Amino acid sequence: MAKPEELVFAPLGGVGEIGMNLSIYGLGSRQQRAWMAVDLGVSFGDEEHLPGIDLIMPDISFLEKERKNLMGLVLTHAHEDHFGAIIDLWPKLKCPIYATQFSAALFEAKCAAERNAPKIPVTVVPSGGRVDVGPFNVEFIPVAHSIPEAHALAIHTEAGTVLHTGDWKIDPTPTLGSPTDEKRLRELGEEGVLALIGDSTNAVRDGRSPSEAEVARTIIDLVKAAKGRVAVTTFASNVARIKAVAAAAKAADREVVVVGRAMERVVQVARECGYLDGVQNFRSPEVYGHPQDKVLALCTGSQGEPRAALARIANDDHPEITLNRGDSVIFSSRTIPGNEKAVGSIINNLVLQGVEIITDRDHLVHVSGHPRRDELRDMIGWVKPRLLIPVHGEALHLNEHAKLARAAGVPRVLVVRNGDLIKLGPGDPGIIGEVPSGRLYKDGTILEDSKSRAVVERRRMAFSGCAFVAIAMTEQGELADDPEVDLVGIPDKNRAGEPFDDLVFDAVVSTIEGLPKARRRDPDALGESVRRAVRAVINEHWGKKPPCLVHVLTV
Repeated sequence: MAKPEELVFAPLGGVGEIGMNLSIYGLGSRQQRAWMAVDLGVSFGDEEHLPGIDLIMPDISFLEKERKNLMGLVLTHAHEDHFGAIIDLWPKLKCPIYATQFSAALFEAKCAAERNAPKIPVTVVPSGGRVDVGPFNVEFIPVAHSIPEAHALAIHTEAGTVLHTGDWKIDPTPTLGSPTDEKRLRELGEEGVLALIGDSTNAVRDGRSPSEAEVARTIIDLVKAAKGRVAVTTFASNVARIKAVAAAAKAADREVVVVGRAMERVVQVARECGYLDGVQNFRSPEVYGHPQDKVLALCTGSQGEPRAALARIANDDHPEITLNRGDSVIFSSRTIPGNEKAVGSIINNLVLQGVEIITDRDHLVHVSGHPRRDELRDMIGWVKPRLLIPVHGEALHLNEHAKLARAAGVPRVLVVRNGDLIKLGPGDPGIIGEVPSGRLYKDGTILEDSKSRAVVERRRMAFSGCAFVAIAMTEQGELADDPEVDLVGIPDKNRAGEPFDDLVFDAVVSTIEGLPKARRRDPDALGESVRRAVRAVINEHWGKKPPCLVHVLTV
């Protein structure tokens, strides 16, 4: 008898971290497998540790190698941490992409706004529909989340069915879109689910995530009570929140002014897809000069992005929007870990202007789109998986999800890492190998490996600056002119008040004069000796060893 095909799973991003989600499923023998990818997202660079790096993406070298066997890429939804890497990485894969209408439309708008974006076709699948991706039959099951048309994926194969939840929550009263399809999930549980690959983001939080309907009521009350100008900032993709803000503005007899390109793009796509039917038209920032109690500004920048609308307003350099003492800003969002300092800076600048700040610490102006512990238990009870693998979370989130699953009676629970290759079935599941995984950094328009010279040196320069030395030597091994020293990011003087330029210059000259003439005539040997001397003298007076670049010219 033919040996049954083996179904495997490997996370290449989004496990042990928040963001950069990429999962792959394989079906076949160990020698030959068909592959399907789920999501292809980014995380955002931390300027403190990765200066100049805007985006971080998963390493797709394994998929590049398996490109002829890659049947397609399926999107659960259109958040940046799930689809933000496609424009940069799809040209390396060129596989079919499958998504529902809103995700496809938002991706098309994103491509249109991107300079020189490649033409990337997307096959639209109806919500609740199914599509064959090679040997994988993929069913899009609606789930509630903080963006329209989020879906769990039921991946049907000869080896069994896997439920890949994507991002989800249970919201019985969403203000937009369908609630999580409990009926279909229960049916899957009765049919038999081999494995549940589940969102762990809120696994440390007890209870249930509040409903979007509760947030909408709170925002209406706050806007109606406001006396001066009101600005609301939220994730641009949260169309339900945009709709709630519009309802609040209407109740308070205010015009909605959209500020920020990302927000404008989402609003346009949402209207095209029918998610803002019946909602009043929004205005451009030029009308912001209307009476202060007649306008509400809907702004990008909830995560402290320095070029976004709210940061510019807080710095008082936005060309159209200003806020004054007595005005209000509602942060209808959660600060993503790592963005606390940037958000705090904006809040402090607004406070110094006399602006009242309202956050979820004060009022229910934001709810998460991810399930808390009671919701995780519900999902497990509906689906009855034989195996559960926590994903979408840091180590603590994964561990707490795993403990909850074991306590809920799931027969087998595996906590894995990016790059682990896991056999799901048939037979006993477990980690059977490893596939290449890692990170790519978007540095301007260039993708860099995490170990690339540019990334490593940038980090070192951010920590300790850099010293540049230019030396002109004669063919006889004598100085043709005084060395030139340029110190970047290094203090002007040491503790004793001596200029670093003088200290380094003296070290360069004394090093050259102390070398035998044969070494002076060897540019490489001379450069290395000077480099070591410069680093040593700076370390002696500062306690740091900056990179040192020495250029030797023979004249």
